[in-house]
Amino acid sequence: MESPTFDALPLSKEVRRAIDELGYASPTPVQIAVFEPASRGKDMVVQARTGTGKTAAFGLPIVDSLIKRSVRAAQALILAPTRELALQVSAEISKLGKYRDVSVVAIYGGAAMGPQVEALASGAQVIAGTPGRVLDHLRRGTLDPSNIRILVLDEADEMLSMGFARELHAILEQLPKDRQGLFFSATVPPEIERLALSRLKEPEFVTLSSDQVGALEIEHYVYHVPGDKREAILKVIDVENPESAIIFCNTKDETERVAELLQSKGYAADWLNGDLEQRDRERVMSATREGKLRFLVCTDVASRGIDISHLTHVINFDFPESTEAYVHRTGRTGRAGRTGTAISLVSPKDIGNLYLLRLTYKLRPVERKLPSEREVKTRVEQDVVDMFAQAFAEQGKDDDDLAIAQRLLTHDAHLQIIAGMIRTHLGAKAEGTTRATEERRGRMPPKVVPPPEPARKAEPEGLPRTVREAPRPPRANGPSAPSASAERPARADRSDRT
Repeated sequence: MESPTFDALPLSKEVRRAIDELGYASPTPVQIAVFEPASRGKDMVVQARTGTGKTAAFGLPIVDSLIKRSVRAAQALILAPTRELALQVSAEISKLGKYRDVSVVAIYGGAAMGPQVEALASGAQVIAGTPGRVLDHLRRGTLDPSNIRILVLDEADEMLSMGFARELHAILEQLPKDRQGLFFSATVPPEIERLALSRLKEPEFVTLSSDQVGALEIEHYVYHVPGDKREAILKVIDVENPESAIIFCNTKDETERVAELLQSKGYAADWLNGDLEQRDRERVMSATREGKLRFLVCTDVASRGIDISHLTHVINFDFPESTEAYVHRTGRTGRAGRTGTAISLVSPKDIGNLYLLRLTYKLRPVERKLPSEREVKTRVEQDVVDMFAQAFAEQGKDDDDLAIAQRLLTHDAHLQIIAGMIRTHLGAKAEGTTRATEERRGRMPPKVVPPPEPARKAEPEGLPRTVREAPRPPRANGPSAPSASAERPARADRSDRT
């Protein structure tokens, strides 16, 4: 069966042009399910996972038919749990509404009020913001709600779990009663149902991808860790060899400690938590999106709204405190048909939550034994062998080199000779295995170290210099290794949950 095209949606030619420029080949199921009822003003509660195209699902009807182009005032309000998600939403809707002259602004805490006030005063039609900052603008009178006809809650369950219920109700009280509501959520717990039934008019409930289905699409593993998790995570990373991962911690301080531990071992890692200033958050996120970071260590709150398409693993350094949090965390991998892996370090106090996860979502994570020092060492040694095999197998055969290699293998000290050659190639012995592992994974450029020059023998007297010393070949100058540690971001004077 062929995938549907955007011809199935009655879009204006301006929006179709924008879609074509964005390279969207076909609408996703959530976009198809939402477009028609949303375009005719229907209230909806849509259960869909992050990464299924839900921003365009509500963005397309907003820019195509729900916004009155002649009215230069706020008409659509989109609430998101984090500044990152608010920025992502505003950027995508700006692109979708590019040729319909739709004005979009993101308003969120941690940024200056002045530019936001100016954007609102200039006639922004679509507002994407965090609850705290939106409520602040409403109370200051810098956001006029009188023309708002569409309210979107993006990741509604996350907003409630983060404690934004009071702000949400305060915002809803200030909006016109005659408005359309679109609630999007990965889960629909009872509090979301109560909110929808009390604030929406006969809402249509649409379930496109339940949490259980999404969770079953990826592989789940647990390591039982009775002792030090910091030592355990290093072993797990060495054995599992994730290409890229978000590592979740339950506290801000732990994110910094884990990131600094990984940096000290040569991994490209950084942390993200609520104490970072906005410029530092944007720097870390930019490095993550560009693939410069292999590991992003963060809290649940700091990760909200992060969309990283290339993520292969989610690692729970701290096991989540609720089953819903587990679903949200692990749902960040295995998107768009890709495979994904969730790994959890489980301490004795986490056994109850693990059992509840099994009951709620019928998940049976595969239990793995924490590798021993010998097993880790064996894996790292194999990394070295694989690195050499990959590096030199492509160089072709040289009969002279093969002859020398054969003689080396029959030499009484062949193991010591080969070990010395490995040390010479990799650099200092202490960093050799770590660097080899990173080189094989494509995270560090090979470090070329020239072999030591042999000691010069005493020269016989009377011979001309040109006879005594043959010219030496030029020395190889390999690239120096980049610093493993990312620049430490400054900590904000205060945290701003908006």
